[in-house]
Amino acid sequence: VCQAVEQLPGNEKVKVILMNTNGNRNRKTDEKIGFRDRMIIGLLRALLPPHTDNEQAADYLWQNEESFRKVQWTAVRPDNLTIEGHVTDYQCFEAPIRSAIFDTGKTSRINVGDFMSRLILDDHLWNQWRGKMPVIYNQTSVD
Repeated sequence: VCQAVEQLPGNEKVKVILMNTNGNRNRKTDEKIGFRDRMIIGLLRALLPPHTDNEQAADYLWQNEESFRKVQWTAVRPDNLTIEGHVTDYQCFEAPIRSAIFDTGKTSRINVGDFMSRLILDDHLWNQWRGKMPVIYNQTSVD
């Protein structure tokens, strides 16, 4: 996608929002996670290709951001996904505030969709999270 965007004519910036996972540590900021989490995530990396894909996709974005002329990006990292019927209060953080494995919070899919659409439409919000990997939680998981 990024390579295709870079080939588009003109100089217009394109927002790329990667749906990622709270289990993906932000290596750009050397985010710290606990030993037990590292062990389980290492197993997930070895056994579940989608987890490795999530890590590699986020790594690609931040490792190449200096060479992008048109791509602007963010990688949204929800915690344990749930299904809800309507948008509720939620918060975003620069790093997980709970263990991704042993103390998960909840994030409804509809809240993730709401946050992603707000990123597209709200330039102030976009500028806050551009080039970052926000972790999103339902408010009930933060309280």
